[in-house]
Amino acid sequence: MRIKLLFIIALLTTLLSCTNDSTSDITTPANNSVTIKYSADIASIISSNCLSCHTSPPVNGAPMQLTTYDDVKNAILNRGLIDRISRAQGAVGMMPNGGTRLPQATIDKIIKWQTDGFVN
Repeated sequence: MRIKLLFIIALLTTLLSCTNDSTSDITTPANNSVTIKYSADIASIISSNCLSCHTSPPVNGAPMQLTTYDDVKNAILNRGLIDRISRAQGAVGMMPNGGTRLPQATIDKIIKWQTDGFVN
């Protein structure tokens, strides 16, 4: 009798706690209608993650600076910046060098900035 009661309680708890009409437990996709801007979104990412080496002048063997809008745009278009930040943690050439891979949401923001036309 006790096992039967525990089973019923467990079943009711499961049924009452789960719903099929809620999306609150599903990751919300990025809002693609928001325009990503260099000044508002990208500059702070670069400052926090890249300028320890990609300063003016570059240090620690960095081949270029990333201190301005034009520098970052050029790095994406001509220097493989998105490829480098998208590599797996510990992969050869992964950026930031010797650091932790950027969160995918941050990488996606940089990609969206490119897709949006490099809005300043």
